[in-house]
Amino acid sequence: MSRPSARSHEIMERSRQLFPGGVNSPVRAFGGVGGEPFVAERGKGARLWDADGNEYIDYVLSWGPLVLGHAPKVVLDAVDRAMQLGTSFGIPTGLEVQLAERVVERMPHLEMLRFVSSGTEATMSAVRIARAMTGRDFILKFDGCYHGHADSFLVRAGSGVATLGLPNSPGVPKMLAALTLTAPFNDLEQTRAIARSQAPQLAAIIVEPVCGNCGYIPPEPGFLDGLRDLADETGALLIFDEVMTGFRIAYGGAVEAFGVTPDLTTFGKVIGGGLPVAAYGGRAEIMKQVAPLGTVYQAGTLSGNPLAMAAGIATLDALTPSVHRAMVDQTDRLVGGLQAIAAAKGVPFTAGHTGSMWGFFFLGRNPRNFGEAKAADVALFRKFFHAARERGVYLAPSQFEAAFTSAAHGKREIDETLDRLEQALSAALT
Repeated sequence: MSRPSARSHEIMERSRQLFPGGVNSPVRAFGGVGGEPFVAERGKGARLWDADGNEYIDYVLSWGPLVLGHAPKVVLDAVDRAMQLGTSFGIPTGLEVQLAERVVERMPHLEMLRFVSSGTEATMSAVRIARAMTGRDFILKFDGCYHGHADSFLVRAGSGVATLGLPNSPGVPKMLAALTLTAPFNDLEQTRAIARSQAPQLAAIIVEPVCGNCGYIPPEPGFLDGLRDLADETGALLIFDEVMTGFRIAYGGAVEAFGVTPDLTTFGKVIGGGLPVAAYGGRAEIMKQVAPLGTVYQAGTLSGNPLAMAAGIATLDALTPSVHRAMVDQTDRLVGGLQAIAAAKGVPFTAGHTGSMWGFFFLGRNPRNFGEAKAADVALFRKFFHAARERGVYLAPSQFEAAFTSAAHGKREIDETLDRLEQALSAALT
């Protein structure tokens, strides 16, 4: 079953003359699955249409931020109202305060925060504060966790780095890369040993509470608690990177889901409602180190952009506890259905979800970390991805990326998806 792609192909031919690999972010190039990417033209609700008019049920959702689905009316209306008043000011607006109040209401451990425009800005700023607060230089991250493309994080990173098989940190000075320690996710014993060996120099432990950039991998019971204890023991700051998990895995994020409170939190995606926005925050004593109150410098002309703030306010207002519960229920139906389909066909398969963030591996057991996830049958995933796409289901074009549902994924969409993916798996196995 093939789909017409003449217009997408023509646009990609032009694109490759203008952008490296024809894309403006590496994983979009379909390097993890082969073939040529389609070109998106429009989206509505749970569905996405490409430039050739092909329709897909979308589980990538712009890599997570579209928690209400594509083009929700409440967000479009909010952005339109804000746009009529101006697109950017570079000075404070009331919208910044309104969105921050909504974030803090759901995450009360954030006593103060700062808006930025990307997750990379948020994580690099959090690390800068940690280094300033502690007077130390080392950070500890986990294999396969991706925290953006700042120099300090491109060491054993996940996401597109894992998908494309790139070297750990090309272009990053060796002296800077040496300041980043790495440990396997969910391996508390090894993490303790590494952190304690460098305790006098360790400024921060940064972690995705649920791994999403090397495939969906949840924390084992006690792992995040152990990191909290280890940070206290060594004097390092604990940073939760919730750019992907924030307001997705629970109404109040990881603190609500796991009962562990970090010193700093970074988040984004959902709070922008599809527009570019992110933030970092934590206890007031920490955040007061940031200029103009303190000496840790960070700035951005588009930080707190009124269009992004309006979209974020509308999104969080619409993302009520009942809407969140409905998303979780549909995600549970989807994951359970996929497990049943794979079991019926005798295919090694594991899947799971936390909130509306989910994922699967063609693997006979749940991987605890990226090292174990790499044992998955990537060749089968590639076949499955293309078979799913041909049948109108868009999954992330890499085995090592999480998936998402939205408030627009109702019973009809889940039922259609399971029917199409059952056919896709049969095709992939032939």
